[in-house]
Amino acid sequence: MRRRPLLRWVFLIATLTLAACARGPVDHQQTLLVFGTLLEIKAFTDKPDAFHRAVADLDQTFQRMHRVWHAWKGEGELVRLNRAFAAGETLQISTELAELLRQSQHYAELSDGLFNPAIGHLVGLWGFHSDEPPGGPPPDRESIQGLVDAAPSMADIQFNANRLSSANPSVAIDLGAFAKGYALNLAIRRLSDFGLAHAIVNAGGDLCVSGSHGDRPWRIGIRHPQGDGVIAAIDVADGECVLTSGNYERYREYDGIRYAHILDPRNGYPVEHVASATVISHDGALADAAATALSVAGPSRWREIAARMGLSQVMLVDEQGKVYLTPVMQQRIEFQRTLPEMIIGVPGSDGSM
Repeated sequence: MRRRPLLRWVFLIATLTLAACARGPVDHQQTLLVFGTLLEIKAFTDKPDAFHRAVADLDQTFQRMHRVWHAWKGEGELVRLNRAFAAGETLQISTELAELLRQSQHYAELSDGLFNPAIGHLVGLWGFHSDEPPGGPPPDRESIQGLVDAAPSMADIQFNANRLSSANPSVAIDLGAFAKGYALNLAIRRLSDFGLAHAIVNAGGDLCVSGSHGDRPWRIGIRHPQGDGVIAAIDVADGECVLTSGNYERYREYDGIRYAHILDPRNGYPVEHVASATVISHDGALADAAATALSVAGPSRWREIAARMGLSQVMLVDEQGKVYLTPVMQQRIEFQRTLPEMIIGVPGSDGSM
């Protein structure tokens, strides 16, 4: 008499389990705190266990990277490397960090120095090495000019396998404009290793995707740099990354003036002519570095820098809300609001805009 109810429950549980499996892939989502930013990981899959294992693995990886690559906290590799540069010493570092710095050096050269991770001292002078928004007046002109005159550059770094030194003691590496794109690409690859072929990894609007969201592409919005909501939407294809550099997230404000965290290494001051720069590429690290370089380049040089860095999908929004686009980007993006003006430019063409 007691077995029949039990058998009915077993049959019901088995039926529900089979029904759940029959539904196929669904969204699985989890959020991590990485590099001071919330990282949203979403996979469209029928493998929830694999998803949770992958997220746990990524959490460990990113926490290690945060300790190793932090530019001013703790005793990680990057802190020790910057100390060695200042002292004129050579330091043996990990293969992973050495490769990251080789990439940084390459992208700095391609950008004509507008992407320059070697200006860590300048970043610190402006207060952007703090976890909290900096306050008070901006740095004095003499201090800024002193660091500009020192001309720290990625070209100053000398590689002997994984032993690094700098010909310029003013070099201090800050990977804030590069590491996020690298990490997003890494996350997508790691999810794939766990059998998760359809995923999106999003860190504050910067993202990389794999596969698709069911029978449609992953669709994302690009934040409007001058207000709430999004300025445009776009379908993101398998393997693509979308990185945006903007002056609206981190800044220093004093006497009603907002100083963006994106610094122009040529004069030591925050950029003023660009509100945001968005880049689409299969290389997240390249897209991250290029978004910074294009923000510095501004309306007058963005086409040249895009061409130098091999980019065909770029969008800039200037302080007046004017939008600059490459033809490829213009063909695939869908604007969500009326624009003051839209200018299409071909990378590599001459002339000011």
